[in-house]
Order: sequence, then C-alpha cells, then structure tokens
Amino acid sequence: MSSLLRRASLALLLPALTGCAIGAYISPLSPLERQFNGTYEGIGVGPTGRVPYRLVLAVQPRGQGVSGVLTNLENRKAYALSGSFEQKGNTLTLDTSLFEQGNQHRGNLRGEVREGEFSGQLRTVLFGKELLSYRVTLGRVSSEGAAGRDTDSD
Repeated sequence: MSSLLRRASLALLLPALTGCAIGAYISPLSPLERQFNGTYEGIGVGPTGRVPYRLVLAVQPRGQGVSGVLTNLENRKAYALSGSFEQKGNTLTLDTSLFEQGNQHRGNLRGEVREGEFSGQLRTVLFGKELLSYRVTLGRVSSEGAAGRDTDSD
C-alpha cells in the first residue's frame, strides 16, 4: 500500500472515529422522559391521617404509558404502578392502577405532574370498588435516568 493511500485512509478514518466518541454522549432519554421521570416524595392526607409516600415514575412516550412503584413509607408496602398519561404543554396527567404481588389491584392514582410536583388522588380498592381517598402531593427529589444515573446537571 502506498504512503499516499495510507494517509488518505487515515484522514477518512479519523472523522469517523471522532464521530463515534461524540455520539457516545447523546442521552438515550427523550425530553419528555428527562422532564418527568424520577423519584417524588411527599404526603397523602386522608381518613387515616397523614401518610408519607414515595413514587418512582417512568414515562414511556411511545405508547403513552407510565410505570413505576408507589411506596407507603410508613408501613413500607410497595405497589407496582402502571397506566397511561396525556401531555398538555408542561403538564402530564396520569391515570394509573396500583397492584400488590403482581396481580392484586389495590388502588388507583390519578393526578397531574407539573413543574416537579405531583398532585392528585390515591383511592384504595377493595373487591373492585374504590373506598378510601387520599389527597397526595409529592415533590420531585431526583431524576433517575433509565440506566440508574442521576440525569440532573446541577
């Protein structure tokens, strides 16, 4: 191989390799996921008093679905959360169901996420009927990304 051909192939290869390195820093999360995914903590107020809650929320833009875990921090019970969302501007409206042990429907969580705060209603379910209602207000405490890394830049 001639010296000129080697230099030409090196000159063409260098931009391609540099592009790979730059591309490695592109976030796999969509703007919607970066805006709303994360951990929210706060209080639910209802018939049994004030109850601390933690919500770990993940938004899936493709199917307009949400999933996550709602944990009662008082009794340490955790509930799998799944449902749907609607986005209007900077507000995400959630309509989700809560399940214990995979398939036991235990509640419904509905509300809005806006400017780092979830505000809505948690309704417990027994025998298919909504019973107790809690007014829930949760603030965002972290924005965990899909790979478990904090995506906040502050």
